Amino acid sequence: MDWNTHEEDVWFEFEGSQPEQLESGRYYRGTVDGFADFGVFVDIGDHVTGLLHQSELDTRLESLDWNHGDEVFVQVKGIRDNGDIDLGWSIRQAPEEFRGHRVHDPHADDDEDDHDDHGDGDGGGHDPEVRSVPRESTPSEPTDGDDGDAETDAAGHDAAATDGTGPESGHEHEHESGSESGSESENEHESEDEDTDEGANTDTNTNADANVSDDGRTGAPEERTPVDELGDRVGDVVLLEGIVVEARQTSGPTIFEVRDGTGSVECAAFEAAGVRAYPDVEVDDAVALVGEVERRHGELQIETESLERLDGEEEAAVQDRLAEAIREAARAPELDPPVEDDSLDGLLDQAREVATAIRAAVMAGKPVVVRHSPTVDGYVAGVAIERATLPLVREEHPAADAEYHLFERRPLEDRVYDMDAATDDVTDMLERRERHGESLPLVVAVDAGATEESTVGYGLLDVYGVDHAVVAGEPLDAPVRETVTTAAAPDRKADLPTAALATTVARGVGPDAADDLGHLPALPHWGGAPESYRAAAAEAGYDADRLRTLREAVAFGAYFQSYEDKREIFADLLFDSERGERFAAHLSEEFRDRLDEELAAAERNLRVDGVDGVDFAVLDTEAFTHRFDFPPTDLLLDEIHRSGVDGDDVLVGFGEDTLRLRSDDPVDLRAVAADAAERAPEAGVDAVGGRDGHVEYLLGERDAALDAVEAAVADHLAASEAADD
Repeated sequence: MDWNTHEEDVWFEFEGSQPEQLESGRYYRGTVDGFADFGVFVDIGDHVTGLLHQSELDTRLESLDWNHGDEVFVQVKGIRDNGDIDLGWSIRQAPEEFRGHRVHDPHADDDEDDHDDHGDGDGGGHDPEVRSVPRESTPSEPTDGDDGDAETDAAGHDAAATDGTGPESGHEHEHESGSESGSESENEHESEDEDTDEGANTDTNTNADANVSDDGRTGAPEERTPVDELGDRVGDVVLLEGIVVEARQTSGPTIFEVRDGTGSVECAAFEAAGVRAYPDVEVDDAVALVGEVERRHGELQIETESLERLDGEEEAAVQDRLAEAIREAARAPELDPPVEDDSLDGLLDQAREVATAIRAAVMAGKPVVVRHSPTVDGYVAGVAIERATLPLVREEHPAADAEYHLFERRPLEDRVYDMDAATDDVTDMLERRERHGESLPLVVAVDAGATEESTVGYGLLDVYGVDHAVVAGEPLDAPVRETVTTAAAPDRKADLPTAALATTVARGVGPDAADDLGHLPALPHWGGAPESYRAAAAEAGYDADRLRTLREAVAFGAYFQSYEDKREIFADLLFDSERGERFAAHLSEEFRDRLDEELAAAERNLRVDGVDGVDFAVLDTEAFTHRFDFPPTDLLLDEIHRSGVDGDDVLVGFGEDTLRLRSDDPVDLRAVAADAAERAPEAGVDAVGGRDGHVEYLLGERDAALDAVEAAVADHLAASEAADD
C-alpha cells in the first residue's frame, strides 16, 4: 500500500499518555468508557479520555448501538488548554472501512528499525510520531504473491467497491504491491489521492463504461434507477432523481436522504471532513444524483459523484411523480370500527382522511408530531397512533434512528393546543430544520385542540406552512373546524373516548398493527366500559380486572415527567404481556394507595354551599390537597364525583385562580362563565377548554368568582329542568 495517503483515510492507534500528544484531525481507535446525557466518553489509548458530544453525532444518542468497552473510531477535533479532548463522529466504524492503519507513538525514536520503509509524502525521511502497519489482505486487495493488479468486474469496477467494503468516500482503493513502483506511477497515484481524498466533487464518473446523457450531465447513466431497485445494483453507478427529504452534516460527509416514488435512500456526499457538500441543495429540492450503490452497515447507501439541483420542467416532473406516487401509496384502506359504537359509524371517512395524512407525511419524509392530552384517554389514543406509525417509518426510511426523528409523541399540559405548545413545536422544528435538514412536520392534536383556544396555536403553524390535524372524541368548535387541515371528531356531544377514534385512525395508518390495539378503546372508561368495548378487550385477552389495573397504571405513569412521551415505558405497559402485567400491577398499587390517601383527606375538608336549591360540594384545592404531587386535581375530583357525595348535586374544585366543575347533569361551561362574568365583572371570569374544561378568574377576586359561578350554575340547571318539564 502507498502510505502517501491523507490522514483522514487511515486510523491511528495511540500509544501516548498525554492529551497534548494527540493530533487534531486524525481518526483514532478507542473504547467506550461511559455515557452521559450530553454525549459519550471514549478512551483513546490507556490514559487519555475524550468526549464525543451528542451534537457531533450523525444519529441520535439513544439510537447508538454502543456498549461500555466497545471498540469505536472517533476523530480528534481539538485539545483544550485544560486537557479536555473534543471528539467528532466517524462514519467509518470498522477497520476495513479505512484505507489503512498507523501507530501514533509519541515516544518512538526516529530510526528506520521502528518504521516502515514508506515516507510520509515528502519523498524521503520518516515521521517520528507514526509508523505504518500493513492492512490485512482482503479479497479486494492483492496479497504479496499477487501481481498488484486490482481484480475488476466486467464493467470495470474495483472489486472492493462492488462488495461494499470500500472507504466511506466511495473512491477507488489503493492497492499493495509486491514490487516497487516507479516515481512516475507514484506521482500519478499521489495526484489521484489529492483529487479524491480532498473530497472535490466532480461530474466525472470514474466507472469505465460511463455515459454522457442527453442533458449534458457527465458520467450520468441514461436511465434513472428507482430506489426500490437499488438492492440489485450494488456496485453500479446509477442516476437517481427525487426530492431531498433530509440533509444533515456529519463530521465526515454530508448525508442527503433522497426520496422518489418508490422509497428513499441515504446518499453520502464528501467535500471535506465536516464541510457541507452542495450547500445550495436544501430539503424539498428536486435533484438528479449520480453515484455508486453500496451497502453500509447492512443498509443501502449511494456514494455521490455528482448532485444537481433541478428547476423548471425537470423539477416539476420529479415533484409530480413523487406527489402522485405518495397519493396512491398513502391512501388508507376502507376502515371498520374497532368496537361497535354508533358514534364511530359516521366518523370512518374522517378517520381515513387523518390516517391518509399521516401516511403521506411519513412517505414524504415529513416528521409526524402527535400532541395529546395528559389523561389516560390522551395517552392511550396517542400510543395507538404511535404503534401503527412506527412500522411504516421503519419500512419507508432506512436510517436506524428514523423512528426517533420522524415520529414524536409529546403530551400537552391540558387539552388546549395553545401558544406555548405551538411555540415549542415551531422552535423545535426550525432548529431541527437548520441543524439536521429535516422537513417541516405534520402536527396531530389527539384528545386535545378541539376548542377555540387552540386556534392561536394553529395560526402560528400556518405562518410556517405546517399542516395540522385533530383527532378528538368531542365536537370541534367552529373556528377550529374552519382552521385545521384535517380532522376526525363527532359533530355533536357523545360519550366517545378519543382512544376509540384514534384506534380507528391507527387501523388506517398501519393495518397490520390492528391485532395489538383491541383492548385500547376500553381503557379510558373509568365508570365501566360499554359491553361492546369490554367484548373487544376480552377478545384481545383483557378482562375487567386487567383493564382496571392497566387504566390505573397508565394514569399513574402519565403523571410523572409529564413533558416526556415515555415511549418505551408505555410500550411495555400496554403491549408486553408478561413484563407489562408485572409493571401494571406495580403502578396500579401505587396509584390506589396514593389516591385513597388523598381522597380521604379531601372528603374530610369538603364544605357544602346551598344556592337556590342546588347543593355545591366545594373543595378548596389550594388549602386541602397536596399540590404538585399525585394525584392531579382533575383525577382527584373525578374520583370524588364517582364515589358520590350524598345530597350534593355539583362538585366544585376551587383553586387559586382556576375552578373545575363536576356534575351528573350537563353544564354548559361557556354559558356559565359568560353569566358569571356579568355577575362579577371585576373578577375576569372566562372558560377554557371543552370536555373537562375549567373556569379562570383573577386571584384577588376568587371569592366573588366562586359566588358568581355557583349562582350561574344554579340558574342554568333550573332552566334546563324547566325545559325538560
